[in-house]
Amino acid sequence: MQTDATLPRDAVTPFRFRPEVPKPRTQDLSLFGFLRAARENPITTWMRSHFEQPVVAAEGVLGRVTVVSDPALIRYLYVENAKNYRKDDLQRRILAPGLGNGLLSAEGEEWKNQRRTIAPIFSARHVTSFSESMNLAGARVARRLARRGGMQVEAANEMTRVSLDVLERTIFTQGLKRDPDAVGRAITRFLEAIGPIDPLDVFGMPNFVPRIGRLRARPAGRFFEEVVDELIERRRALTASGGEAPHDLLTLLLTASDPETGNGLTDLEVKANIVTFIAAGHETTANALTWALFCLSQDAASRERLEAEADAAIGTDGHFALDDLPFAKAVMEETMRLFPPVPFMSRQAIRDDRIGRIKIPRNSTVMVAPWVLHRHRMLWDDPDAFVPERFLPENRESIPRFAYLPFGAGPRVCIGQSFSLQEATIVLAHVARAVRLDLAADHPPVVPLHRVTLRPQGGLRMRVHDRGTAGAENQASEPPLVGAGPA
Repeated sequence: MQTDATLPRDAVTPFRFRPEVPKPRTQDLSLFGFLRAARENPITTWMRSHFEQPVVAAEGVLGRVTVVSDPALIRYLYVENAKNYRKDDLQRRILAPGLGNGLLSAEGEEWKNQRRTIAPIFSARHVTSFSESMNLAGARVARRLARRGGMQVEAANEMTRVSLDVLERTIFTQGLKRDPDAVGRAITRFLEAIGPIDPLDVFGMPNFVPRIGRLRARPAGRFFEEVVDELIERRRALTASGGEAPHDLLTLLLTASDPETGNGLTDLEVKANIVTFIAAGHETTANALTWALFCLSQDAASRERLEAEADAAIGTDGHFALDDLPFAKAVMEETMRLFPPVPFMSRQAIRDDRIGRIKIPRNSTVMVAPWVLHRHRMLWDDPDAFVPERFLPENRESIPRFAYLPFGAGPRVCIGQSFSLQEATIVLAHVARAVRLDLAADHPPVVPLHRVTLRPQGGLRMRVHDRGTAGAENQASEPPLVGAGPA
């Protein structure tokens, strides 16, 4: 097991910020204790051994589960023998009812066809072309925050709004017919409702048996589906009438074709993937930005370095280029190490296998948990500390490829990872240049809560301090965003 993810020589100091998180357990949970903890907050179920040993295999409520944290063995699981593993039933029972059979939950040939069809949309050329939209959204949230100088804001809500702003500028540029804030609230309610692990799913009960979470999620899910249906119908009507369709992700999805078969996506596949991009993609980016603001509020040195970089890197047009923001990018990557957007990923063995010296029986579950992997004692120096310098170009090569997996790995690696990281880095730079955000003085302890994604429980109240550089360069020239909420 590689252990060379070292830090800069002066990085491990007692002054580094170490977020308080649930401590690993030292004693096994009872059946009911596990079910209760898994429902309330699954990251509280991990044992100390998971953070200290490369592989932990045990029989439990979910049957035989093997947790793998050795980068070489993870490579075997996700790359070298990926064909022997599929999404496990528990994940599909939780995600598929809400997200449909998009890239996140589809399997087999259906997934392969979708992946081949959609992959060109997220090419480096296309992702880079969206940087202007990301800059406009970043400048917009920076101005909005600067106008609230001296006031408290809910940072999680602000990051939700800016991530939806980016999606509106890149996926559906004709605009939403609904209030974007209402869409954001619906997504949050939906994920909060389906996020808790239901014992009925753990024990494999049929889908027709009602789940409390699914029942609670229905109103938000219906609202969300209506929004997506409207977007697709309006775009199809525009193209049917001979109008020129915007060159955005929605148009690219509707016109995409499989390079091998020439077939396009069905209406259901387009809808499922739009739902996935908005719900999962928006949520993970918004949460990563929220966690970054929290970490920076507790680390004065990192915040000052980020501000200096943003002040120097801003272009004459008020925009940032990703290549000019190495520290901002490092902040985002270190944030996603400590607070990975997806805390665990699991696979089910199709046939008997062996990972290292551990036997993997057919149908058993193999789990890779970024929440564990990214804090593993054998892989990281000072694993609980916030140290963005780990991810600067001169240090990045010391991190084993499969020790850091905020977007997964192998054939099913997140297709939007470059889009998400570019968006988060640019938005963070705009915010850092415009304002300082400090945790509210009376804020309770900030606790990470696992609800499909990882978010601060109860949100994140922060006080705004205007730095006087809120990006007025674009204020006069930027046209209003169709369908957007108040700027």
